[in-house]
Amino acid sequence: MTMLSYITLLATLTILIFTSTVRSCPASDRAALLAFKAALHEPDLGIFNSWTGTDCCHNWYGVSCDMETKRVADINLRGESEDPIFQKAGRSGYMTGSISPSICKLERLSSLTIADWKGISGPIPPCITSLPFLRILDLIGNQISGEIPADIGRLDRMTVLNIADNLVTGRIPRSLTNLSSLMHLDLRNNRIWGSLPNDFGRLRMLSRALLSRNYISGTIPDSISKIYRLADLDLSLNKLSGEIPASLGKMAVLATLNLDSNKLSGKIPDSLFNSAIGNLNLSKNYFQGYLPDVFGPKSYFTVLDLSYNNFWGPIPKSLSQSSFIGHLDLSHNRLCGRIPAGPPFDHLEASSFAYNACLCGKPLGACK
Repeated sequence: MTMLSYITLLATLTILIFTSTVRSCPASDRAALLAFKAALHEPDLGIFNSWTGTDCCHNWYGVSCDMETKRVADINLRGESEDPIFQKAGRSGYMTGSISPSICKLERLSSLTIADWKGISGPIPPCITSLPFLRILDLIGNQISGEIPADIGRLDRMTVLNIADNLVTGRIPRSLTNLSSLMHLDLRNNRIWGSLPNDFGRLRMLSRALLSRNYISGTIPDSISKIYRLADLDLSLNKLSGEIPASLGKMAVLATLNLDSNKLSGKIPDSLFNSAIGNLNLSKNYFQGYLPDVFGPKSYFTVLDLSYNNFWGPIPKSLSQSSFIGHLDLSHNRLCGRIPAGPPFDHLEASSFAYNACLCGKPLGACK
């Protein structure tokens, strides 16, 4: 071999080694992933079987890397998936263990989804708030316990925070309202207590706020009405008290408002009945008095549920002026008088009016 050939071969090998190194994930990211894996136990599907070799950016199940930096950017592990692994097994996943703080060593992590594994327990690692690029944190459907990290508000790029269906306790951190990019907040079905932050309205980009089935108390902050993108607000099955802010009925895109199964009282704001809200559930509260006779052409409800309260007097005749009411439930109140004729009353069943003081007319019995 001539000297020129030797130099050419050496240069080629150097380029190949350098290229391979650049295309591979850093050893530190690989080590962090393996430590993360070591804290989990998944005995049935073998989703971690592909986590071998030196390059975690290629063919490691659920792991994706940034094209430019070659750093781990996304971890997407779902226990309920249409992936062939699950289809072949004919079952959903089950995983135990906990989320290792080693995950925080993945400095370029953008999304972390560890969802619907049913058996993962332990806390959310507090160090998660040190990941400056984290946009998505989805831990739904596990047995995560402990509190939401107090300084969660440091994650100013976060757009999705989903920890629904877990065992999370404690208050909603004050810093959460610093998440100026947050669009989807799902804290349903946990053990969160305390009041909603008064400055909840600072979450200006929020489109969905789902907080049902917790132990949240106090009043509904009026500042919520400042979230002009909010389309879905679910605060049902909590311990909220006081009145509904009238400003909620003036929100431009709020389409679903679920406040059922709380301790709300006082007068229902007239604005709720002539708003953009099409799904309104106020059942199982402590509202009382006459139902407002304020319905009109702007009243369009796929669902209007006012059952299990303490309303009395007649059914408002203006309800018949609504442009549409698909499902109406006025049962379990103290309403009295003749049920108005015509739509929407002509397509409703007797159960919509049952257990009242003295309602009569179709679909109930004839008035005497």
